Amino acid sequence: MKRAKKPVFFIVALLILFFTYASIFGIKGKNGDNTVTYIKGVNDIRWGIDIHGGVEATFAPATSTKPTNAQMDAAESIIEQRLVLENITDYELYKDYNHSRIIVRFPWKTDEKDFDPEKSIEELAATAQVTFREGMEYTTETTGSDGEPIYKTPKGKTASTIILQGSDIVKAEPQITTNPTTGTSTYVVTLKLSSDGAKKFAEATKRLKDQIISIWMDDTMISWPKVNQVITNGECEIEGGSKGFTAAEASSLANKINAGALPFKLTVTNSNTISPTLGQSSLRAMLVAGIIAFSLVALFMLIVFRLPGFVAIISLLGQIALSFAAVSGFFPFVNSFTLTLPGIAGIILSIGMGVDANIITATRIKEELWMGKTLDSAITKGDDNSFSAIFDGNITVIIVAVILMLVFGPQNILSFMFGPSTTGSIYSFGYTLLIGIVGNFVFGVVTTRLMTRSLSAFSFARKKWLYGGPSESREALLNGGSET
Repeated sequence: MKRAKKPVFFIVALLILFFTYASIFGIKGKNGDNTVTYIKGVNDIRWGIDIHGGVEATFAPATSTKPTNAQMDAAESIIEQRLVLENITDYELYKDYNHSRIIVRFPWKTDEKDFDPEKSIEELAATAQVTFREGMEYTTETTGSDGEPIYKTPKGKTASTIILQGSDIVKAEPQITTNPTTGTSTYVVTLKLSSDGAKKFAEATKRLKDQIISIWMDDTMISWPKVNQVITNGECEIEGGSKGFTAAEASSLANKINAGALPFKLTVTNSNTISPTLGQSSLRAMLVAGIIAFSLVALFMLIVFRLPGFVAIISLLGQIALSFAAVSGFFPFVNSFTLTLPGIAGIILSIGMGVDANIITATRIKEELWMGKTLDSAITKGDDNSFSAIFDGNITVIIVAVILMLVFGPQNILSFMFGPSTTGSIYSFGYTLLIGIVGNFVFGVVTTRLMTRSLSAFSFARKKWLYGGPSESREALLNGGSET
């Protein structure tokens, strides 16, 4: 075994401890009398409805004409789009076609001391504006909850050159087209434009052939198709690029475009605040229970596995810190995330698997030592023999977590079967579980082994009993000696 250098343990341990402190307490400063947050901590987490409470609102079309089901779908899509862009995953969204109503429940923001429910509801109900613009110049880029980039705020020619508005669009529909040559079927979004819109689009497609015309919903770019040919009849198809659209993607884009062309505004017929089902007092009780549980696990690891148990405790702190950081907005490239009760369950389950990974490795090392191997050989064999079991157990959980996020995330693949109320909660569980398992690989495998090999280079840590192996006298007896 190639031992890690002695300073490696202290460097890795200090980095993990600093990361743990920063992810829990954050890093803040003062700018005059104002507090400036440089790095977000646990206090900046956006808690779900079940923990922190939220808002419930009922929207209805401000028109005497009954809207069609397609128009209701479009209205629902724009509300959902705005929730997702705010990275609110713990939402509940219902449609009532018979009574032309849309009901939404969502948590309020933790960082707002004076939360204004009416303002938040007005932002959701505001009339959506779809625009087709020249090029795809944007000001900012963030990452959505599904990992895909989000481009916001047009600039340059894209900001100044509007080709079409929502009023120029008659309808958008998802359809399947078949290639006559290959016979393959693909999903597309078909557009039908008004007479004025057809004239504008004909001029634009002639001028911008082989260039991009981007589609914007409010301040966010939702698609950026390339102009393949001049379109003069006011009817066209939007293709999904090299990968093509899935059925869900084509339907989602069509709904968003239709939402910007709705012939009515949404009005709020009813709104009220929702009391948390769990509450802050229960959350504090869970925190105390978590600290006690972690302390007991740490004590168990120290007693049974000794030095590897001590290393495992440090690694587990890093894994917990990563779980908190992934939901608080700690990383500038990852938005804050709504943490619900199922999300907390995902963190706890992943920590349990992190403990299991460290136990498997420590047990393998202990077994090798009792078989008479040298310390270096036992650590090497223990690491090698434990990896396949850790990898198999964790990779299957990662697959399950990804499936949960795809099925119950913004795509809502199976919400028609299980109901919209399950979407945000289960998505939160899948997200925290996935992050926790990734943290298990980083801390439970990589850092644990680095620190263990580094510690084994110190003379005081060369005793086998520190790793759960036999003491020197016991080893001598096992090797054929006698005790006196």
